Amino acid sequence: MNVFGLEEKEEGASGEPPILTRMKRYKKSGQKMPTCVIVVGMAGSGKTTLMTQLQRSLSVGNANANDEEEGAVPSRQQGYCLNLDPATKLVPFGASIDIRDTVDYKEVMRQHGLGPNGAIMTSLNLFTTKFDQVISILEKRAYGEEPAGHAEQEEEEESEQVKEEEGNHDDKETVEGDGEEKKEVGGLLEYVLVDTPGQIEAFTWSASGTIISEALASSFPTVLAFVVDTPRCAASPNTFMSNMLYACSMLYRTRLPIVIVFNKTDVVPHDFCHEWMTDYETFQEALDNDSTNNNNNTNSSSYYSSLTRSLSLVLDEFYNELHHCGVSAATGDGVDDFWTAIDLAAQDFETDYLQDLQNRIDEQNARKEAIARDSIQRLSQDIAQEDTHEER
Repeated sequence: MNVFGLEEKEEGASGEPPILTRMKRYKKSGQKMPTCVIVVGMAGSGKTTLMTQLQRSLSVGNANANDEEEGAVPSRQQGYCLNLDPATKLVPFGASIDIRDTVDYKEVMRQHGLGPNGAIMTSLNLFTTKFDQVISILEKRAYGEEPAGHAEQEEEEESEQVKEEEGNHDDKETVEGDGEEKKEVGGLLEYVLVDTPGQIEAFTWSASGTIISEALASSFPTVLAFVVDTPRCAASPNTFMSNMLYACSMLYRTRLPIVIVFNKTDVVPHDFCHEWMTDYETFQEALDNDSTNNNNNTNSSSYYSSLTRSLSLVLDEFYNELHHCGVSAATGDGVDDFWTAIDLAAQDFETDYLQDLQNRIDEQNARKEAIARDSIQRLSQDIAQEDTHEER
């Protein structure tokens, strides 16, 4: 799928997407690229609260860097937050870009006669039509440049980056947060945080969600953070398996690396989830105990238990490549582990997703060349037939 003129952006000196060009440049300089984190999860799992805690941790990182003695190299721990939930009434974190500033959710419901979920999807679709402007803003904030894509701009972009690395922070901009708060954003970013609608399917299974994910992945190393309600998993192994299946489906749909974030560890520790993912027998014992405790409907219990056992065996290999961590969005416990898992997943983006992206681009170019050759061949045949008729 072409995303916001992706072909034009890919037409650089080497014909590769901007994410590949930038990654090569950052490798040469030894710097870390800004990472985009798309926070997804079931309704009530604590996505927005986690976003608030993550932004607070980045702000603390900036404060600690500013307190360092003169001459020391400050941390590049800066974040830029996006809110893509049009139906929320309150955003507790400072959203530099908010879908509610562009689309009126209630007005969409009224004008189109839609229900809540339909209005959310329609609002996302409307916002997606202008998402190329969002990408331009993010690239300017993250890289200190306009969107890349032309070979003649490469040297100018590199010189601008070097100037900012040397400590030129005079060109700071003020961006509006949620309502009254304003936040200074200057220099380069380390993380771009994206909060998604509470109804997970409105984003993960919609065309607009796919376009937004691919657009972000074409400019930044992008990671999905799937937030799981740990207390609900503790209540039933079947709930845990349902969450893992959803995570697996998102991984295969988006092809982006994913981090499982077990939230609300202040209520229930996530150790049992780690054991279930790493020890097959432990999960089987939990299923046995759950089946013993639920004897009201023997047939139904036996069916679900058998299905869950089969699925756990299938997903055992899936767990081996899966990054996960435990976080408390309420207290902030485990946030450092979260950033560590995100950085590891960003490395997977480089090794897995980029190669897949390049393969898809090559396939698309091959199809275009085949169509062009076929068109030329047919044109040549038509010309030959016309010449034959004229000779007769």
